[in-house]
Amino acid sequence: MLLWMAPLIAVSMGQQARPQGAWQRGPAMGGDHFPIAVWLQNPANAERYKAAGFNLYVGLWKGPTEEQLATLKRAGMPVICDQNAVGLAHIEDPIIVGWLQQDEPDNAQPITDSATGNQTWGPCVPPQKVVEEYERLHKADPSRPVLLNLGQGVINDTWVGRGSGAKLEDYETYVNGGDIVSFDVYPIAGLEKPNPVDFMWYVGAGVGRLVQWTGGKKTIWNCLECTRISNGQRRATPAQVRSQAWMGIIHGSRGLVYFVHEFAPRFNEAALLDDAEMLKAVTELNAEIQRLAPIINAPDEKVGVAVVGGARLDRPPVAAVAKRRGRDLYVFAVGMRNAATRVVLALPRGGSQAIAEVMGEGRTIPLQDGRFEDAFEPYAVHLYRIRSR
Repeated sequence: MLLWMAPLIAVSMGQQARPQGAWQRGPAMGGDHFPIAVWLQNPANAERYKAAGFNLYVGLWKGPTEEQLATLKRAGMPVICDQNAVGLAHIEDPIIVGWLQQDEPDNAQPITDSATGNQTWGPCVPPQKVVEEYERLHKADPSRPVLLNLGQGVINDTWVGRGSGAKLEDYETYVNGGDIVSFDVYPIAGLEKPNPVDFMWYVGAGVGRLVQWTGGKKTIWNCLECTRISNGQRRATPAQVRSQAWMGIIHGSRGLVYFVHEFAPRFNEAALLDDAEMLKAVTELNAEIQRLAPIINAPDEKVGVAVVGGARLDRPPVAAVAKRRGRDLYVFAVGMRNAATRVVLALPRGGSQAIAEVMGEGRTIPLQDGRFEDAFEPYAVHLYRIRSR
């Protein structure tokens, strides 16, 4: 029963990626394929990552080297890597599907005193310098895209790690430094905040900013956490990792890059592979996303979202996007705050004689006048398929 409902707000979070055909030697994107990458891993583990649903490597430690590329080729694992001499020597090699910019150039850069060896921090890399580097990489090989990964300053407006003189407006120039633009924020393991889970919505909101800054004209990816990284204690739960993944997708991300390192309590480059619970969850999540790739990659349709019982600013929002495939309409929705809520979703061209199947949950919801109501626990993900009767 609706006690009170705000006017329905049309929401469309996605963006249209550059078609795969635009890159002669680029990564598989669009259609029935969704890029799911792992960051800076030893090629010796490529087969294990493939078994977990990964289809791309991003970055190679002090590489690419001939040995690294040969190992990836044997495993059938494509890579986006630095454009060094070895990479350019393999310019015809299909195992390389893109070039990598310096990671997080928007963060403060280390400075080492030549006399004492002491390290301090200087300003971030100037945005125009990143654009100039993009032009150099692209000139050397225009057949592959350039990936630029930015830091948490994309969405964390209180982040002091960008150094002095940094401005939010810098990102409007930074995004011109890549064909694929990504960012990383690790709310549970990486944020220095009193209650990090309250900021998990940064993932989706950051993707939304990248879509906005690029005018929807570039491919947007985002990074995911799944380990304790450096704090030695906290790591996201499997449910929180899934929520972060769908936040990114619903807001317009068309590729995911998992950060799987752990630096405390001890260094472990492939910590995900040693965490049986998380590895199982990530494998299932990757399979879910790949299974739904043809729908994720379909054009967006607007969904109306209204909070049941009031529209006060303290009501936790829900982000949603609709996709049409054949006669079926799909709605992907995620809670965007650490609080429960209940919403009404109004569908584009939604018929009154229809039922929403909540995929993977074993329940259905009838539609009334093209609308249906559902509850969301904190950061919950619900995936709906609506079939006309």
